Amino acid sequence: MTTTRRALLRAAAAAAPVLGAGTAAAQSFPFTPNQRYPDPAVGILDPSFTKYRIYSSTVEQLASGFRWAEGPAWFPEDGGYLLFSDIPNNRIMKFSERDGSTTVFRSPANYANGNARDRQGRLVTCEHSVTRRVTRTEKDGSVTVLADKYEGKRLNSPNDLVVKSDDTIWFTDPTFGIAGEWEGSRATPEQPTTNVYRLTPDGKLTAVITDLALPNGLAFSPDERKLYVVGRNPAPARSLFAYDVGADGTLSNRVKLIDATDNAALDGFRVDRDGNLWVGYGSDGNLEAQPTTVNGRPVFNPRGKPEELDGVMVFSPQGKPLAHIRLPERCANLCFGGPKGNRLYMTASHSLYALYVEAHGAV
Repeated sequence: MTTTRRALLRAAAAAAPVLGAGTAAAQSFPFTPNQRYPDPAVGILDPSFTKYRIYSSTVEQLASGFRWAEGPAWFPEDGGYLLFSDIPNNRIMKFSERDGSTTVFRSPANYANGNARDRQGRLVTCEHSVTRRVTRTEKDGSVTVLADKYEGKRLNSPNDLVVKSDDTIWFTDPTFGIAGEWEGSRATPEQPTTNVYRLTPDGKLTAVITDLALPNGLAFSPDERKLYVVGRNPAPARSLFAYDVGADGTLSNRVKLIDATDNAALDGFRVDRDGNLWVGYGSDGNLEAQPTTVNGRPVFNPRGKPEELDGVMVFSPQGKPLAHIRLPERCANLCFGGPKGNRLYMTASHSLYALYVEAHGAV
């Protein structure tokens, strides 16, 4: 029997993880993991990263069929599962580590974006549009609204969040969820700035950063003395900034730690126990200044080569590039989890990927 390329693609598509019938989804993409060890998709940019690479581990696709996967959060209960958002489809998904299934956890989900597990094992969610609030899902399944207004005005569109060891919740509030009709519903911002907030257990909401354009991903250093935030200052480039954290929760001494100078966009990220930053990476979407002629027509292409940027970049605590985990799709966010805490889950556009590493999340 002669095997054609088309037949191989059909077989790969049939073998790709898919969602249950009847769910609103998107195109599922086949993925062929690398057969060779070590996985060539794990590009080492500095030899010091070899301590975190598992020689016989490879990037795996766990599920596909999403429109914009975001906000992964690991829960060790019930055999271990990952919750993550599919923003345009207005749902939160659940990947079970126990049986490998991917199901709908919540729909509609108010265009949920960032998710986190608090210190009591409850889900905390940034509802990105329509409701524009931060909520907590209690153990009985009920939902508690933690924050939806600041100084009497509605929040913009809560994006990403992290829970500190003192139970304070820190979250970013750009305008992505109300800027159009893709990640929610278009609306006029009521806040004069795009802020980073600190929410105390007693419900006090404080804007700790008010001068950073469109803040996005955020995380603490292992000792929680530094807060890292992705933002645009100046726009349109994204950079990752480090702030000193005071005992009273105030921030000072902003330093630009990482600058995406290769036409890339930094997105959601996590910090490991050694203080390294594992950052979602991909094209910033900005166009070349001059068009390229294609079939007689002027076409403005993206700057750089997006296909060479997609994946996860790993940086040292000093901002030195250590590794590039290459994915076939742009990675929006990631987290550590798995039975031993050393599985890196990556939400990347249409799919969920994972890679076992010799690293564990700091929080």
